[in-house]
Amino acid sequence: MERFYHTLNIAIDAVLANKFRSILTALGIIFGVGAVIAMMAIGNGARQEILEQIKMVGVNNILITPILDNAAAEGDEGDDSKTLKGTYSPGLTLKDAGSIQNIIPTVVRVSPEVSYETYIIKDGIRKKATLKGVTPDFFDVYSLPMQEGEMFNNIQLENGSPVCIIGPTIKTKFFPAENPLGKYIKCGNIWLKVVGVLKSMKMASGTSEDLGISDYNNNIYAPLQTVLLRYRDRSVIDRRDIGGGGTSVMMFGRGAIISSSFSGGSSDVTNKNQLDKIVVQVNDSENLNVTTILLERMMLRRHSEMVDFEITVPELLLKQEQRTKDVFNIVLGVIASISLIVGGIGIMNIMLASVMERIREIGVRRATGATKRDITNQFLTEATLISISGGFIGIILGVAFAKLITEFTGILTIISMLSIVVSFGVSAAIGIMFGYMPARKAANQNPVESLRHE
Repeated sequence: MERFYHTLNIAIDAVLANKFRSILTALGIIFGVGAVIAMMAIGNGARQEILEQIKMVGVNNILITPILDNAAAEGDEGDDSKTLKGTYSPGLTLKDAGSIQNIIPTVVRVSPEVSYETYIIKDGIRKKATLKGVTPDFFDVYSLPMQEGEMFNNIQLENGSPVCIIGPTIKTKFFPAENPLGKYIKCGNIWLKVVGVLKSMKMASGTSEDLGISDYNNNIYAPLQTVLLRYRDRSVIDRRDIGGGGTSVMMFGRGAIISSSFSGGSSDVTNKNQLDKIVVQVNDSENLNVTTILLERMMLRRHSEMVDFEITVPELLLKQEQRTKDVFNIVLGVIASISLIVGGIGIMNIMLASVMERIREIGVRRATGATKRDITNQFLTEATLISISGGFIGIILGVAFAKLITEFTGILTIISMLSIVVSFGVSAAIGIMFGYMPARKAANQNPVESLRHE
């Protein structure tokens, strides 16, 4: 043990005596370890975002959305297997949602949805928000819990009562110092009574409307019939559709309902679908593919063989994206690991040069009783010290890189202890492996010749 401490002290003195050279020797290890940690942090962040998105789109969900460009939906003129000219499709409607629920046995829930961009006004405050007409199944499909209040009841749903559930962001903006339950808020030109408030949901940075993900915190939710009756039902032709304006009269089974003018955005020019989307929840993930096939066949029959809809399985798309990112992260990790090997080669080269410079020192140590093993341990310890020191600095650099990436690019990075332990262990192992050859070369020097060396 005494010989070990003596060898360790000599190695430390040798490293400190040549600080600049030691730092240059460790650069490859420093940047290699830093790159590995930063790349693995990016990969972990991407994986976490995918998992959050999968949670947001709901488990085992299938998304049906309308294709707004009907000309594109008709396809090529020669393709008669998918589309038929001269046919009419009513678009995405409530009847589609009802048929899906009643006919396909693997379906657990069906959530029809219609959305409009509008303004919310209260006490002189006017903010832009999204009004969504939904059913209670919407909150179950997306696992949106209530913080306070209650869900829409059957009477409110059937009669299209002017009630709503608001997101937590809406509550913060319009009811900062009061309980919103029972209060009224003006959405568009209609006053809605607040009956519930959603619990705050943490949103991933990569949320996408294409996958059915929106900022649930900043939305206002009304019963589907409320939006269709009191705001706009795009399946019903009114004076706005034939060049009129102002107040429109919409005819329904129970009589005429006067609807105040409401702007649903520029998409209304081409969007004549009653619904903006239908979310179908399947009972088991194994039934996703077969249910998707059944949905496509059923929708084609209901829409007169016109492909004016699109069926998306968000979970499968996200998992495919995850596999792509995993391959990309592996490639990045391999590239970063190559710099560790290059750093090890740099250690070996510098240590070999150091051996040639210190031949006389080796001869003096051998003449004073040091064995070949002592000389081997001395140079091997020096290489290991340089490698371990570079590993420590590389860990600090890698963590800093990951934080800077998040700060300046917005990319989520998650630093795992595994990446730190693995990269540090690899750096120490490289120091030992690539330091062994110079150490053996030093130990095999002839003592007499070494003492004569100038």
